[in-house]
Amino acid sequence: MKTVNLLNVAIDNFTIEELFEKLDDEGGVVFTPNVDHLIKLQYDRDFYEAYNKSSYRVCDSQILMYASKFLGTPLKEKISGSDLFPAFYEHHRNTKDVKIFLLGAAEGIARKAQEKINQKIGREIVVEALSPSFGFEKNEEECEAIIDTINKSGATVLAIGVGAPKQEKWLVKYRSKFTHVKVFLAVGATIDFEAGCKARSPKWMSEVGIEWAYRLLSEPRRLWRRYLIEGLPFFRLIVEQKLGFYKMPFVDS
Repeated sequence: MKTVNLLNVAIDNFTIEELFEKLDDEGGVVFTPNVDHLIKLQYDRDFYEAYNKSSYRVCDSQILMYASKFLGTPLKEKISGSDLFPAFYEHHRNTKDVKIFLLGAAEGIARKAQEKINQKIGREIVVEALSPSFGFEKNEEECEAIIDTINKSGATVLAIGVGAPKQEKWLVKYRSKFTHVKVFLAVGATIDFEAGCKARSPKWMSEVGIEWAYRLLSEPRRLWRRYLIEGLPFFRLIVEQKLGFYKMPFVDS
């Protein structure tokens, strides 16, 4: 099974090795759906349309893994953005023509991540890093300046971590303006993790599907609504899909 349908998203049923083979051969835009994304995709049409223009959608959540099994169409592997990105640059440790640009995080954080990654890899695999201003996506002049900086860097990979759905919409809107970039990765909080400014949950929490609890305890004021209120309808919607009652939004009659 090449894709698994969870609500209104067709998730690619890849292992991480299979994804890398695709990216090495063809490039493309990679999104990493999780529960938060799937809820937003029920009411945000622009986000939904951006998702449909991505090349690959890989499972970011153990909860989605459980949901796929519940529906009888199990996914092969969880490939969260925070696992995907370090695996990607390790995969290309010796691929000299892979040059990464980091876009995201608060002021100075992306550069710190750049330094740590390059030190780990032993070469300048991250060629440039930039932390955009808050609300940059609404400033066309700043967006054009960012694109120009990325193009001048010679980067062939863009990893953007400015939060969903902003990062996905921005990538799809401006993808055609990049001259060298072949691989686009929407990576969320991964840049913060790489810089060491935020701690990831213990591996066991991620494996059993309670990484959200660790993140909630780490940033309660920012995340309480997402995890304790906004995400709850997901379980009802999955049951509706199982029973054949789920109705796809944004379907023109």
